[in-house]
Amino acid sequence: MIHIIEVENIKCGGCMNSIKTALQKTETVTDIKIDKNTETITINAASERELLVKILSKLGYPEKGHNSILHKGKSFVSCAIGNLSK
Repeated sequence: MIHIIEVENIKCGGCMNSIKTALQKTETVTDIKIDKNTETITINAASERELLVKILSKLGYPEKGHNSILHKGKSFVSCAIGNLSK
């Protein structure tokens, strides 16, 4: 099943790297495409959409319209980790 999720806070390749790394840990995820400009993530997975949204939110990339200061802070940490992991 293909899930298209619009999120907040994707700033750079580090963010994208953190998102891919976290989603790839989910066994049912087979493909991930991220469009930084539109902040859209396309995920091919047998997982429930809610699980994927929860993973993204914990990283600091909540669905559009659900952003908070906490999410912004988490996204900066995820971004830094993603940049170090490149």
